[in-house]
Amino acid sequence: MSTPETVTAPAPVRTAQHRRYLMCRPEHFTVSYKINPWMEPAKPTDTANAVAQWQKLYDLYLELGHEVELIEPLAGYPDMVYTANGGFLIDGRAYVPKFRFEQRAGEAPAFADWFRDHDLDTIEPDEVNEGEGDFLLVGNTILAGTGFRSTGDSHREVGEVFGREVVSLNLVDPRFYHLDTAIAVLDPVEGVENGGPEKANIAYLPGAFDDASRAILEERYPDAILVSDEDGSVFGLNSASDGYNVIISPRAKGFEVQLRERGYNPITVDLSELLLGGGGIKCCTLELRGAK
Repeated sequence: MSTPETVTAPAPVRTAQHRRYLMCRPEHFTVSYKINPWMEPAKPTDTANAVAQWQKLYDLYLELGHEVELIEPLAGYPDMVYTANGGFLIDGRAYVPKFRFEQRAGEAPAFADWFRDHDLDTIEPDEVNEGEGDFLLVGNTILAGTGFRSTGDSHREVGEVFGREVVSLNLVDPRFYHLDTAIAVLDPVEGVENGGPEKANIAYLPGAFDDASRAILEERYPDAILVSDEDGSVFGLNSASDGYNVIISPRAKGFEVQLRERGYNPITVDLSELLLGGGGIKCCTLELRGAK
């Protein structure tokens, strides 16, 4: 009697969506202060290497057919390369950051000016928030992180600014101080009518969240990719996806396999120099949703 073969369901067919991003060349990159566990000012940094690694990411986005806008880097603000913290945009409306640490405070006016210069409806915040570092759009829902940078009141404020449901998630591991280090949005477009999947999915690191937040994620995203601490700790989740191509760290080996199994196309880009400042691929990439 022969044993029936196990039939594996084929991976879903994924569709790449055209994206528009804002980036900042790391011409002034260095680590001269410590505002997250990754930063060690005593360790040498190589600005030229940071620029070269960043350039590969920039070039890849263009190669994939995406648009990339640039904001001018300001001397004295080495973290400005992490443009994801520079705002949060939906439908051409830009919510400006209010940085927790004074070392980055001067970046906010520069981003606000860029948004206004590009005819975006620009909203100045009352609450401490660090833009897309702690706010992730999944379908019509804003996942909002707190615990280390953005405050809980900013979750109320961002909901009022965009008129969207906001789901608060509490980060508990200081290595993952922004939400975009612990969650990757895999599908930037939701809805078959929009060319995306019926329900947008995510990948996340369970250990980065408290029990209540994990329960919320398990309930809302039962099909999410659960990433190992090994892959999370090399900033594997700090990635950018167009719905098919997912740009990840080359050291996130397990995550790469998981993505392929789900029908995504992982592409690796090494940003190890920029990780010395506590940032990766997503940190360097701000979504310009609805910007003209």
